[in-house]
Amino acid sequence: MLNQVQLQKQSLKICPQQIQMLGIYHLNSIQLEQRIRDEIDENPLLEAEAEDDSLENLQPEKDDPQDYQDWEEYGYDDIPDYKLETETYIHNNNVNLPMKDRVDFRSSIKQQLINLTLTAEEKEIAEYIIDCISDNGFLERSLAEIADDISFSQKIFVEETVVEKILLQIQDLDPFGIGCRNIQEFLLKQLNAQKKCPIVKKSILLIDKYYNELQKRSFDRICNGLDVDEEEISIILKHISTLQLKPMNIAAEDMIVKETIIPDFILTIEGETLMVDLYRQKSNRLYINQSLMETVQHAEGRTSEEKSAMQNMKSKLNSAMWFINAIKQREDNMLRIVRSIVKKQKDYFLHGDESYIKPIILKNIAEEVGLDISTISRVTCNKYIDTPFGYILLKNLFTEGIVNEEGVSVSNRVVQIKLKEIIEAEDKRNPYNDQHLVTLLEEHGIKIARRTVAKYRDLLNIPVGDMRRIWAKAV
Repeated sequence: MLNQVQLQKQSLKICPQQIQMLGIYHLNSIQLEQRIRDEIDENPLLEAEAEDDSLENLQPEKDDPQDYQDWEEYGYDDIPDYKLETETYIHNNNVNLPMKDRVDFRSSIKQQLINLTLTAEEKEIAEYIIDCISDNGFLERSLAEIADDISFSQKIFVEETVVEKILLQIQDLDPFGIGCRNIQEFLLKQLNAQKKCPIVKKSILLIDKYYNELQKRSFDRICNGLDVDEEEISIILKHISTLQLKPMNIAAEDMIVKETIIPDFILTIEGETLMVDLYRQKSNRLYINQSLMETVQHAEGRTSEEKSAMQNMKSKLNSAMWFINAIKQREDNMLRIVRSIVKKQKDYFLHGDESYIKPIILKNIAEEVGLDISTISRVTCNKYIDTPFGYILLKNLFTEGIVNEEGVSVSNRVVQIKLKEIIEAEDKRNPYNDQHLVTLLEEHGIKIARRTVAKYRDLLNIPVGDMRRIWAKAV
């Protein structure tokens, strides 16, 4: 039995093109360039002009026929015929490319031996020790074995104490700690090179006396031995975690990929005038192949296959036109948004001082330019602006505000700067606690809660007042 039911509901639908448009807003310069290349590869009607029309493109290819060649260069060549015949019938793909010259770190360390006061005999011992260092930077052989090997190979008697004395000098070369015999010795080497403070002293004692307990995670025995509580041991372990575990990490160095930042906008300043432009415009390079477009617009297929092919080409044409318009719309909206941000942060861009940053949120820019907050968020995400004082991430220009006693909204970045100034000017022997900092900030017209002060202090990597007092006594 059929029944009819009347329902009333409210729903929000987004068309696929709007979703694609939001994705295009989110792309930075490098990602957008790749997206344009992918679109050109997929769509035969979409084309782009080359950005760099250098003279290299005008040079003839190696295999192209070249006129005006000198006959004597070929007619009276000394190359034997059998080599030419071999090259004619056998194509050789084994091109001898030059290998990248990479200096071994051991050679670099040996060159630094000139900075040490060593005799000729001690220099030979030092070079032998350096050759025994493994790729990770540790000396995995014992000093007794090295002393015996040098004694037999050089036919001189070398004591173990002499080898250790030279090894300690090598460990001070670059990279620091090279030649340490284990991780424990390397950690102690790094800690002893740091400025002596209570945290460093406790860390040295932990690694020196309780390294086995640390490996077994016997934190109760460590706390009893060092006479510290759980909070202090967590601070000590956090400090130890900042140390390196290997003097050399070649594998990690090979895998390092330096991030290349290409700004999306460029800011120029002339007096009091700020001008913002796109760093590199993309839409003016894109165009539609006119001959193919005319063919698609006027041609009509006769068979079903031809009609299907023409329908597909028309779809490609509409897609190409939409893509070009989307890139233009992206660039126009991006300029509107960034110019609005620069207008609100004019004092900051004129002086380059973070204390001039005004509190703004995404909603403020969205109301001014008449766009959705999600669009503002995507445009300002992972995009940089080139200024006279360096690259700036657009997201860093948005900060929350705190209303002072005068009723003026102050950026939380300004509050952090003021908090740092107060702590730097305090009596190091009697530092302020968080409640005292609340009172001092209130005297400067900034009224915030104690937990907010603690949060900003943690963001600035400033320890609590008691820890600052202990630090000051150790200096």
